Amino acid sequence: MQLIEVGLLAVGAVVGALLRYQITESPKLFGALPVNVLIVNILGSFILGVFSVVALAFNFDAKYSLLVAVGFCGSLTTMSSFALETSNLLDNNSLYLAAVNVLANVGLSLGAVLGGRTLATVVLEYALR
Repeated sequence: MQLIEVGLLAVGAVVGALLRYQITESPKLFGALPVNVLIVNILGSFILGVFSVVALAFNFDAKYSLLVAVGFCGSLTTMSSFALETSNLLDNNSLYLAAVNVLANVGLSLGAVLGGRTLATVVLEYALR
């Protein structure tokens, strides 16, 4: 790995981690369901979906994937916090909320990637006419 690649990865990771911290620093609940992690997972997935289309359309160098996909989106989204929140819900016998948390994080994150890809494709097709 070259120094520029390490630098791009580090910058993306720092910015993603700072944004995640800002969004998740004070717990927000929707009823009893924690939504901070859900928000960062959906946001990061959407950004990654958009980036995947834009990077392909403009033939971005792979090092920019280190900046955006691996560094930024990897630090912004958080599987470990999602797993911990789900585990805490299970510990509190909140089986319904744990199931909702799993379905929401996985389903909405997947939907966000697909939505981001679709939006980017439509915008690029329109803009490049």
